[in-house]
Amino acid sequence: DKVYKACKKIKWEKSFYTALMFANRKGIFMKRTHTCGQLGPEDIGKEVCLQGWVRFSRDHGGVAFIDLAEDPQGEGLCYGVKSNIAVKGLPLTAGIEAYRGEIAPDDAEAVARLRKSGAVILGTVNMHEAALGATTDNAAYGRTQNPWRDGYTPGGSSGGSGAAVAAGLCDVALGSDTMGSVRIPAAYCGVQGHKPSTGAVPTDGVVALSHLLDHIGPLARDIETLWNAMNSLAHWGDTSKLVPADLAGLRIGVWTGLGEVDVEAPVATSFAQAIDRIEQAGAQLLQQVSPPDYAYGKSRRAGLLVSEVEGHGVHQARLDADPDGFSEGFRKLLAWGIRRPAEEVTAAYDHIAKIRVSAADLFETCDVVIAPTAPQQAFPFEAPVPANQADFTAWANFAALPATAVFTGVDPDTGLPHSVQVIGATGRDRDVLAVAAALEAVFGKPPMPPGFD
Repeated sequence: DKVYKACKKIKWEKSFYTALMFANRKGIFMKRTHTCGQLGPEDIGKEVCLQGWVRFSRDHGGVAFIDLAEDPQGEGLCYGVKSNIAVKGLPLTAGIEAYRGEIAPDDAEAVARLRKSGAVILGTVNMHEAALGATTDNAAYGRTQNPWRDGYTPGGSSGGSGAAVAAGLCDVALGSDTMGSVRIPAAYCGVQGHKPSTGAVPTDGVVALSHLLDHIGPLARDIETLWNAMNSLAHWGDTSKLVPADLAGLRIGVWTGLGEVDVEAPVATSFAQAIDRIEQAGAQLLQQVSPPDYAYGKSRRAGLLVSEVEGHGVHQARLDADPDGFSEGFRKLLAWGIRRPAEEVTAAYDHIAKIRVSAADLFETCDVVIAPTAPQQAFPFEAPVPANQADFTAWANFAALPATAVFTGVDPDTGLPHSVQVIGATGRDRDVLAVAAALEAVFGKPPMPPGFD
């Protein structure tokens, strides 16, 4: 009855989705259907008032969407947008309390491109503060739960993006990825996610963490949807559909991080099984490849230092004016970065530049590289945050490479999703997505989490 009255109040003049959003703003939290705009009054009373909107509302502690568009327009895919990416008329906060009152005057270029393709921009989603962290436990805007298990992180910094897609609240969500912040949430939340080649998708209109390392990329429930999103975001201009790659004869470098990365046992087991299945599909495996000049801990620290130094430059004016609008932890990270000696900062930039130059050497012997997306599955918020979350993802940011996180199954013991990462040569986004589509055919599309199907 409440749903019917809320919809009737606006006389069904808008799309049914708009009516649902109206009801949502009135406190009736709904799960929208996968394709928006295709329900009508006759569907009232059907199972549309389910877990998605209930568990991801502020009242129930899920916190995926932060701000909703008043009147979503378009006939295409429905998008959530990370809250460091400008959506005209909505708050542009980057997950920072100090920016709570900032309203975006214009769309980010990526959002503008989506609108031109007919996308429906539903609103903005939660994120880890300033994109510097990978749990999306945000003191100012709320803790985003993992749809696969309450009390567990969805990853970050694009955790709201991963959770929104996994819970079925949108078809696609935009995230930003500095050292893995699209792919880690994709892995933890059991969806697909793509980090484009550097420069493929413009970052104009993004509250940056690192101008050098930031990328905008989509998360979705299947690779074809990622392909369609990238077609709009990168202005490919293709009208052809995605054609999965032929794995037979494909040269795949297998990157395990053996002896270098502390990979949790369930991830190591799942990855070995995934590689076996890929080999059975006909791929030619090159075992134990390692990215040239990439040094795990040293490289990770270089990326963090660059992010801290550049992030301080982005936020310095607001930090000086309103230091209490930033968490103590974030302030400490930025302060540590700018206190480092100039030669240490220069060495970090030089190290990343060296990794970028040498990456091409690896692709002379293999077509793509496959690695675990993260060394661990999703973990409880109360657990210590692993320092090595980005050890398999950061290389693609440093080396300007396209990389796609691909769901490979649900662990029979932990009940949490697994993921591998497909990494290709710079500019070869379409090839990487074609391989990802072939892997999706092997492993299957991601299921909905329990209680959301």
